[in-house]
Amino acid sequence: MDMVLTRLFDTYEHATEAVTDLEASGVPHNAISLIANNADNRHGGGTAVVEEAEPADAVADSAGTGASVGTVLGGGAGLLAGLGMLAIPGIGPVVAAGWLVATALGAGLGAASGGLLGSLVGAGVAETDAHTYAEGVRRGGTLVTVRAEGSQSAMVEAILAKHATVDISTRADEYRRGGWSRFDESAPAYTAGGSASIGSTPPNA
Repeated sequence: MDMVLTRLFDTYEHATEAVTDLEASGVPHNAISLIANNADNRHGGGTAVVEEAEPADAVADSAGTGASVGTVLGGGAGLLAGLGMLAIPGIGPVVAAGWLVATALGAGLGAASGGLLGSLVGAGVAETDAHTYAEGVRRGGTLVTVRAEGSQSAMVEAILAKHATVDISTRADEYRRGGWSRFDESAPAYTAGGSASIGSTPPNA
């Protein structure tokens, strides 16, 4: 039975190292997703704001990368070669690729039942954790989500843990101490020049 394993990283570099190790260990790239906050434009310029459902091909074409949906899903050269740029309401600019992104695009980013939060819950992530993961991306983090076959789950867990993942319960407690209660897609997006750490409260929260 497949398991969905989701981990938050404070740095994009640790997340991409984890993805590289996962693929090198035999995890198919179409089983992995990565969504990284791009508020400071560190991963490239040009984004497309998607506020309602659009055909997946239209979304991919508008992202300014020329990537096909197959590429965003991690086709050919691996997941990281298929990163596309877009903007998620409540989070802001991101670079992303993989099956979770396709789920969000199909649902319509920004729709009440779609977006990052809805896609995580739909994939089987506990709603409480999904709120923290989405907020973590909003505050500058990078999310890696893996659909692991039962026989691979222990290996995937070990690889993710090796790359400085965030303890999600501890991080949720930190957010709550700052007055946060849940991810709000209607909240102002995180902006560059805000908090340098995804564990602290952005000035526009």
